[in-house]
Amino acid sequence: MTSFLDPLISFVAAHPWLGYLTLFLAALLEAVPVVGSVVPGSTIILALSALVPGGELKLPFVLLAAAFGAVLGDGSAYWIGHRRQREILNTWPLTNYPRVVAESESFFRRFGTWAVFFARFVPPIRAFVPVTAGALGMAPAKFYTVNIPAILVWAPAHVLPGVLAVSALHQYFGQPHHGHPFKHVWILTVVAVTIIGGLGVWYYRRRQNAVVAAAKPPG
Repeated sequence: MTSFLDPLISFVAAHPWLGYLTLFLAALLEAVPVVGSVVPGSTIILALSALVPGGELKLPFVLLAAAFGAVLGDGSAYWIGHRRQREILNTWPLTNYPRVVAESESFFRRFGTWAVFFARFVPPIRAFVPVTAGALGMAPAKFYTVNIPAILVWAPAHVLPGVLAVSALHQYFGQPHHGHPFKHVWILTVVAVTIIGGLGVWYYRRRQNAVVAAAKPPG
């Protein structure tokens, strides 16, 4: 796997703008309803953060790319909901995800304005709450007053763990940033945890759906 990652890391080092573009698109698409539940945006951001200590990517630009992508993604989803109002929640493709839409609406009604802040850290409803906020009539000023600070917390929370972990391992073992294996370990660990976590969530939801289906009376 290291032989696969080395050319990829070298390519990003030679073309850093592609790394920043990837981070921007990952954050943007993660905020799009339905798409955000499929695109592993957080995984991409966490994995690429390992390239900061070695200088392949620069920390300020990584944070800016992630933050701007999230602002544009959340904002676009919010304005679609704001223009279409509640009709959007009953329109394809959201109709294919009635459970998540219902959870997002319940989350929004439970926490009110703060739902926009908390949802930034709770997949998969992170991709549904902005459009729900717009559909339920949340004022634009109120939405951005909460959404932007949430993103300013969310971006460092996704970038800094990889930066600090790889830097700490480098300091502890005294190996040079360029070519040392810890960035590979971090990237592979993030991907493995995401796959295992995704399978766990899928299995749990499948069990829950089976329980609900079994509890329904026949006919």
